[in-house]
Amino acid sequence: MFLSSWRVKRKLSLRERALRCLARREHSRLELQRKLAPHADEPDDIQILLDDLETRGWLSEARLVEQTVHTRRGRYGVMRIVRELRGKGVSEEAISKVKPQIRESEQEAARAVWGKKFGRLPRNASERGKQIRFMQGRGFDLDVILKLLRGAGKGELWESKV
Repeated sequence: MFLSSWRVKRKLSLRERALRCLARREHSRLELQRKLAPHADEPDDIQILLDDLETRGWLSEARLVEQTVHTRRGRYGVMRIVRELRGKGVSEEAISKVKPQIRESEQEAARAVWGKKFGRLPRNASERGKQIRFMQGRGFDLDVILKLLRGAGKGELWESKV
């Protein structure tokens, strides 16, 4: 029986593996190192490759931070985004540069997330706790959440939509 014999499996080089990963999405140096480690004969090979990718501009921490913030900003708060960036191995310097940018839009993002999930003020303490815990799980600061709930009670939440 004819099976796709034209597709011969071959061992991919580290460079090919790295480029395939980078073609799908931006990666941090740490993420790429973790993905390539099982396929490397020598650990130094990975470091040399990653250095080369960085000098060519194919591996960029700044682009990774920008992409992550752009995709997460509307759904998550500062704490969640920062935690994700740290998990990816992004430097504290890069994180501190982007924090103010995220904080600017945090109240607006919290308003959108809360409005989509709940859309109305809590009727009792139990519902209030549920809403607060949900928003904290999304990485929003307690101050932002409480300000949001106070503003929603005064009608500020819906005035901005009219």
